[in-house]
Amino acid sequence: MDTGLRRVCFSCLALTALMLLSCGRQPQKIVLEGRAQGSYYAITYFDEEGRNFQEGIDSIFHAVDCSVNLWVDSSVICKVNRNEDVSLDPIFIDNFNIAQQAAELSGGYFDPTISPLVAAWGFSYKHGDSITPQLIDSLRPLVDYRKVRIEDGKLIKDNPAMQLDFNAVAQGYTSDRIAAYLESQGVKNYLVDTGGEIMAKGGKPNGQPWVVGIEKPADNWDSEQVVQTRVPLRDKGLVTSGSTRKYVERDGKRYSHCIDPTTGWPVEHQVLSVTVLAENATWADALASIGMVMGMERSLPILQSLEGVEAYFIFVNDRGELETFATDGFETLD
Repeated sequence: MDTGLRRVCFSCLALTALMLLSCGRQPQKIVLEGRAQGSYYAITYFDEEGRNFQEGIDSIFHAVDCSVNLWVDSSVICKVNRNEDVSLDPIFIDNFNIAQQAAELSGGYFDPTISPLVAAWGFSYKHGDSITPQLIDSLRPLVDYRKVRIEDGKLIKDNPAMQLDFNAVAQGYTSDRIAAYLESQGVKNYLVDTGGEIMAKGGKPNGQPWVVGIEKPADNWDSEQVVQTRVPLRDKGLVTSGSTRKYVERDGKRYSHCIDPTTGWPVEHQVLSVTVLAENATWADALASIGMVMGMERSLPILQSLEGVEAYFIFVNDRGELETFATDGFETLD
């Protein structure tokens, strides 16, 4: 045989073997778990090279904390709230714009300037105050999303005493930032869960979607978790907002962490949790908060008017029993 032909044949065989090995490579399942932003995170993805992206993910948590975490004294949002001269970074601007969009959509039932009320009730980095109707009335003029804006990279307030709180979008935003990072590294199948704010892409190697659980409303903050239903998830964000684990007790009465900006008082309707499916976790986070503050009757028309958005409500009916309601496109496995 001609040596040139032999070399070509050997090269073809080597290339064929390499292709077979490549085709037979199974993606490796990587699970990263830990604590961040005052809660847990659990990130699962499949990668043929088995790469560990912990360092890159940690840098995202750090960047978000440095921008919009109220518990980080040197963060951009804390400096804004103290009226310090600080230039706004892209993370802050993203969260501000999304929060303002949610505020407009809800007619002010979602309001990023709610921080003074949140702090007064004890749901913030500060201890709560002695709540009186007079105190609430004095704080309500500080809550109005229409009186804050961004101009030339600075946050402008009509009243310097106004303060911002992005907690209703920041964790969903973090999940989306991590998801975007994984995709930039070529990861096509992942489930990112940052404190219950979930973003999913693709599915499992066997073609099945990701499956996540919606918790049954708990009796107390430390009650054992029980799954109400399971949801197949693919290429969507999913967030649940509930009131049964986040509350304060004052004078023997339990108050929800969901505060109505229009009254200054925690909500007292029958909805216990709202789960929202949306195109990303940030928007699902904001919409779930809208559902909890407004209640089902007022929020459902808004949610149903949005393309690609589905919702699942758990509430107490007139007989004191747990009941659920899901929009037509909200699929469950139970």
